[in-house]
Amino acid sequence: MTSASLLIASTDLADPVHVDAFLSLLDHYAADPMGGGTGLSDYAKHHLPECLRSRPGFVGFIAWEREGGEAVGLLNAFEGFSTFAARPLLNLHDIVVRADRRGRGIGQALLEAAEGAARARGYCKLTLEVLSNNIGAIASYARFGFRPYELDPAAGQALFLEKKLSAS
Repeated sequence: MTSASLLIASTDLADPVHVDAFLSLLDHYAADPMGGGTGLSDYAKHHLPECLRSRPGFVGFIAWEREGGEAVGLLNAFEGFSTFAARPLLNLHDIVVRADRRGRGIGQALLEAAEGAARARGYCKLTLEVLSNNIGAIASYARFGFRPYELDPAAGQALFLEKKLSAS
């Protein structure tokens, strides 16, 4: 697949075709072992598009095959902020390429779209997190120019940590 056979479009969560593609691709990712292996919850499927429409810092792209119009990739990102740079940044939260379409440049095309959007908005950097065993994704991100985050090599690389909060 070449970039000429792809169409990268901004995600329009008011368009039912985009919503269907968005949910299908995100569910595909969530069902993959690198996405947790369980698929999206019914709650997420019913509420996520509406929730994201109300978030002004949401930036999303869908990769479509020009022939057949099938959605084959997705990137969801959110505006964050760098206190050290005193400028906004773009955190790439989900990057999905259908398993049967990987290795064809779709992920790189989605990353290019995100970088273009970030540059157009004056953001200072792109950030993302990736599981340490997702070797294919790590290689793709490295080809695009991502590096582990560190301020000083003596202090080590940053780690991504979480603390889940209950819904109540």
